[in-house]
Amino acid sequence: MPDKANTKAQAEQPAAETKQNRYKGDGRWFRPRIRAKGYAEERKAKVHQRGEKEGQELTEYEKGLRSGYLLSQADHAGQYKYGQARDAGFSKKEAGELSKKPWKEIKPIIAKKRKDKGGDAA
Repeated sequence: MPDKANTKAQAEQPAAETKQNRYKGDGRWFRPRIRAKGYAEERKAKVHQRGEKEGQELTEYEKGLRSGYLLSQADHAGQYKYGQARDAGFSKKEAGELSKKPWKEIKPIIAKKRKDKGGDAA
């Protein structure tokens, strides 16, 4: 059984030291609705609430990002690419990986998969 004093000391350590980022710089740390909630809080406070810039005031560009318009465009583009990949016959995991790549890069891959599958070649 673990020592209670030892686990309490570990709990007091900052999360950044004990937990590694499993997303490996992907930039998509949260699901869109969770990210939007955090961004709304930051927008109201007008300062960064997490990360390296915590406590610093938001720039005009960062305020624009947190308004949701640019993020919404990126989320919808990813959903579209994911749907196209799934329709072509890719697995959920493969479609998820493809949805994060630029459209110019994945369009021929999806077209080839559709052609191999027997459908129209986009």
